[in-house]
Amino acid sequence: MASSLSALLDWRPNTPFYYGWLVLGLSGAGAFVATAVAGVVLGGVQSFILEDTLWPRTSIGLASSCGVWLSGVFAPFAGRLADRYGPRWLMPVGVIVLGVSMVSIGGVHTAWQFFIAAVIGRAISQPFLIGVVPRTMAVNFFNRRRNIALALTGIYRPISGALIIQAFALITLLADWRTAFRLLGFFSLFLAIPMIIIMRRRPEDIGLLPDGARASAATGSSGSSATQRGGRAAAQETAPAEASWTSREAMRTKAFWMVSMVAFLNVTGSSGLGFSLVPYLHEFAGLSTPQAAGVLSVSTFLALSSLVWGQVAGKLTPRWCIVAAMAVSTLATLALLEVNSLAAAYAYGVFWGLFHSALEVLMYMVLADYFGRNSYGAIAGAMRPFEAGGLGLGQIVGPVVYDLTGSYTILILFSAVAQGCGMLLMAVARRPERPAPLAVEAA
Repeated sequence: MASSLSALLDWRPNTPFYYGWLVLGLSGAGAFVATAVAGVVLGGVQSFILEDTLWPRTSIGLASSCGVWLSGVFAPFAGRLADRYGPRWLMPVGVIVLGVSMVSIGGVHTAWQFFIAAVIGRAISQPFLIGVVPRTMAVNFFNRRRNIALALTGIYRPISGALIIQAFALITLLADWRTAFRLLGFFSLFLAIPMIIIMRRRPEDIGLLPDGARASAATGSSGSSATQRGGRAAAQETAPAEASWTSREAMRTKAFWMVSMVAFLNVTGSSGLGFSLVPYLHEFAGLSTPQAAGVLSVSTFLALSSLVWGQVAGKLTPRWCIVAAMAVSTLATLALLEVNSLAAAYAYGVFWGLFHSALEVLMYMVLADYFGRNSYGAIAGAMRPFEAGGLGLGQIVGPVVYDLTGSYTILILFSAVAQGCGMLLMAVARRPERPAPLAVEAA
């Protein structure tokens, strides 16, 4: 019985391409459903909910912020679990919790019930389905194409957000917003099955090496469990050497804390600006609300540029890509003060989307480049609270500044200063050197 169960768990589908692309693609489905409770989607669909329920507008915004903050608390634990167990069991847990949360949202009748369901769904789904766990999986399965794999995990969320908002609007027109959440919830629950079957911790577990190299001719893709165990051993013996730090070693370096502070400054400045961009363009640049929303949509869609940045980072290193992107982002932010036409607004949106949208992914590329893959989940999880804290803080700064001054000028200058400081800090955050006895380990 035990051997039958072991054989069943060892089974995986044959693929005519590298298996890492399959697990990477399936992680995109997880990011798709997880985006349903992300701030960008809740902000985009809140009008459907508020018109029906007459809840206070702050109820949805507070649920979004608290969910982000709590995801930052869970991220370090999710990272350590990702290093130890991989995505095979963590991602199914994520889609199950998320599915139950969204089905529950479809049946709530009070704002506090919505708050609890949305916060729980966001807190678990972000690290398990969007952030730490899928990124750790990408780093484990890819080496030479690692930057491209990380770039793909980065564009899943903005693309999913655009698709879900449109799907949500269509379902709401045909039925109501509760049906939209229930359908997404049931789809999320269904995803647990293929994730258990397909996901793996590392390519070595199935007799492969990163990027698709095979350990030996004896390593079959669908052989017996004994053959697969032999393949795993061969893969481990022939795995390429890579400088790989433990999480404790990484967090003793100045580079880790400097990169984490850059992440905080980046998210704090950009989230405040993004949260208030549409009202600013409408009230101070003379655009209509649909035109301002169109600028935001174009900027968000250009997150696809992350794929190009993944290629460029392989030539220039992720560190210098971040410096260049933050420099242009700083200039674009200052130029926003002079935007007074639709053409100028779209020019800003294009520059912001092309250069700034890739920064989050580039931060995680730096971590992989500096510290390797053995403890990548724990290291990335330790950086996530900086991002979550900056995201929550940035969304608060804009409304507070406007209420106090009646203008967004201070907010724009604050965002530009944050981006500029992050650029300078990243410029001096060089790759750390390990003590000589621990300089290189087998991956």
